[in-house]
Amino acid sequence: MLQKFNFHHIGYAVCDIAETAFFYTSEGWSMSKITIDKVQNSQIAFLSKNGQPLIELVSPIDDKSPVCKILEKNGVTPYHICYEVDDIYEAIKIMRKKHFIPLFKPVEAIAFENRPICYIYNKNVGLIELLGS
Repeated sequence: MLQKFNFHHIGYAVCDIAETAFFYTSEGWSMSKITIDKVQNSQIAFLSKNGQPLIELVSPIDDKSPVCKILEKNGVTPYHICYEVDDIYEAIKIMRKKHFIPLFKPVEAIAFENRPICYIYNKNVGLIELLGS
């Protein structure tokens, strides 16, 4: 299914990036600078450690952030897997055929140097973020 989809990161919904990052940085992970994404009403930071998957921490900057609903329902939690794709529009077409629903049209994401992203959802698989090249 995802032969041309390359794993990029696991996304966590968090209340406070610094509090969550403290656990990881005390265990040897490195944290990127925090980026404010006004389109998604979120702040974002990445955690990396050699040989480990990249972790994205996403916290709301206001109550309009979609992350608020996730935090209200589940608390701090992993909530999406991100795959990097060559052509985000083609990837969306492929995933529609597999019964995924795009939650919005691709938008530029400041945390990824304005590369396009789109979230897609399937009730049997969950939430996937597509990251265009």
